[in-house]
Amino acid sequence: QCMEICLMHRNTFYKSCSLLTTHGKLRETRNMSVHEMVATFLYIIGHRVVKRQLMRSKETISRQFHKVLNAMLRLQDILLRKPEPIQENSIDDRWKWFKNCLGALHGTYIPVNVSVVDRPRYRTRKGQIATNVLGVCTSDMQFIYVLPGWEGSAQDTRILRDAISRRNGVKVPQGYSYLCDAGYTNGEGFLAPYKGQRYHLNEWRQGYLPTTPRELFNMKLSARNVIERCFGILKMWAILRSKSYFPVKTQCRIISPCCLLHNYIRRE
Repeated sequence: QCMEICLMHRNTFYKSCSLLTTHGKLRETRNMSVHEMVATFLYIIGHRVVKRQLMRSKETISRQFHKVLNAMLRLQDILLRKPEPIQENSIDDRWKWFKNCLGALHGTYIPVNVSVVDRPRYRTRKGQIATNVLGVCTSDMQFIYVLPGWEGSAQDTRILRDAISRRNGVKVPQGYSYLCDAGYTNGEGFLAPYKGQRYHLNEWRQGYLPTTPRELFNMKLSARNVIERCFGILKMWAILRSKSYFPVKTQCRIISPCCLLHNYIRRE
């Protein structure tokens, strides 16, 4: 039942409640325990549940949901993974080519519900109304940094510049780097594939072998797809797969806790 309702093992659930109490400052109320508050939060983001299924009033559900949401956001320093560079003696066949690489980054679209007046700003190049989220992860698929809130029409490079300029944003020490795709500029701290060369995974699956150093580099750079797999697992939270009934500001705040839960579940 815990796996079905909360999408995590029972022991993991109880540990998360303890973490939210001790570090997230979450407190039970007269009518609802911490366990019920956290389970309600997880059920909403995992199943997009309606009010009658939780047997609580709409006002109660909303109030407790936001309490848990705020408590989750207080855990960012604990649950976001600290980047660790790839060592020279690494035996990982996908990553051993990139000494001092810290991970991979990319952007993804999360559908949001916005007013008619704001829709042009949130419309993506595919016509979807969404927010463009920048994600940075390690080679073992844990999020290092997440920047939600940008409009869907914003370019990935513009969002990355914003992330780098923030006080607590993406940091790339001298001599280290992140892997990224062709949508970003190949420069110091960021390794992007050579343009005009093969680099999509499906092109290598057809048995084609690289014939030039640039094609070989692009093939090895497929390790960056770790961030795509992270996003794929992240969107198992139902609230991220389609636009929700929350205002856009709240929708964007929900994205970070989903990433934190992703890290927490993978660790446990």
